[in-house]
Amino acid sequence: MIKHLPNAMTLGNLLCGCIAIVAIMNGEMELSAIMVVVAGILDFFDGFVARLVKSSSELGKQLDSLADMVTFGVVPGLTLFHLFSGSILSLNQLSVESSSPAYMPYFMFSVTLASCLRLAKFNIDTRQENYFIGVPTPLNALVTAGIPFIAYDNPAFGKYVHNPALLIAYALITSYLMLADIPMISLKVKSWSFKAAKEIYFLLIGSLLMLIILKHAAFPLILCYYVILSTVFPPDKKLEL
Repeated sequence: MIKHLPNAMTLGNLLCGCIAIVAIMNGEMELSAIMVVVAGILDFFDGFVARLVKSSSELGKQLDSLADMVTFGVVPGLTLFHLFSGSILSLNQLSVESSSPAYMPYFMFSVTLASCLRLAKFNIDTRQENYFIGVPTPLNALVTAGIPFIAYDNPAFGKYVHNPALLIAYALITSYLMLADIPMISLKVKSWSFKAAKEIYFLLIGSLLMLIILKHAAFPLILCYYVILSTVFPPDKKLEL
């Protein structure tokens, strides 16, 4: 039975994604965010458990991508769609015609499309064994899940969270970062020694400090911090572009 534990964890990731989708449809953004966090934990450890019990397989790899597509692809797109749909009244700030609300929110699913392409590329890219190329979909989904709560900490930020121009910019930028041929720090830790994983420690400590000081407003900054840190500590591998 223990051999099936990694796949069970992956299916748990998928279940969390399904619950998160229903939660968003019901307007329960807090439950959705919790499910994304739980799914992120399961996704982080399922590979580790697979190696521990020596049950890594091609099935597990494909199952992981399919589960990630729902939880870390569909859910962030739907989250942004929900935020955009709540900002219809501010569309006049962009001088958009009245027909715009009918289609503009669907631009938010560019994140979902980019996530799908990112996951497909990951499965056939042999360069991403010890590092990522582009921002990983779980990190992007976790950051996106925290955006709706920025206004909870400071209601004055509500106009930014629901601003259509900012949401479109965020969707397009994050979509690009997931697909860009940029080497990124891998979050799959193989050694906990400081020398071998110093960039991971910097990422965790810096992110924790930002969360403590800025609370939910730190989420977009954590994504920027991750990209910058990947530049400061580039993966020790030659990237064949």
